[in-house]
Amino acid sequence: MRRALLRGMGFAITLGFSTAVFAQTETTETKKTESKPAPAKSESASGIKYVTPEDAPKAIGPYSQGVAAGGFLFCAGQTPRDPKTGEQVSGGIEPTERTLDNLEAVLKAERLTFADVVKTTVFLTKGEDFQPMNGVYSRRMGDSKPARSTVVVAGLPGNAVIEIEMIARTKK
Repeated sequence: MRRALLRGMGFAITLGFSTAVFAQTETTETKKTESKPAPAKSESASGIKYVTPEDAPKAIGPYSQGVAAGGFLFCAGQTPRDPKTGEQVSGGIEPTERTLDNLEAVLKAERLTFADVVKTTVFLTKGEDFQPMNGVYSRRMGDSKPARSTVVVAGLPGNAVIEIEMIARTKK
């Protein structure tokens, strides 16, 4: 009982801290936005910009392909879905290439590159796909070495074999 109470208190403190940091960031972004001309169609008054590039697969649910806020671009997890056909690419290293192409399209919409990426999370459905994915990832990221987590999961949307999400710093 005592352990559960302590865990709950830790969660509440963490949540409170996160909310305070977000609120402070949001206030800062609002002040910056006020000095700008009217926001673009995809930008809200709070300084949050929704990124929806044409050359990345359209979102298939209630989410954005990317959200720019607080000096960062948060890229939604991308799978190897072909933006033209909507079908998942399969076979060999192609899924990783296509997934990174999709993420690169989101980055380019904000004039960013893989060099601006600070964190990625890779989800794989099979552990044996790690080495091939890692080879493609390493080549495509070049000299950039963002923090990365890789997780093997039971399944992904659309029966994809890989999903990657990214966080990049935006240029001021």
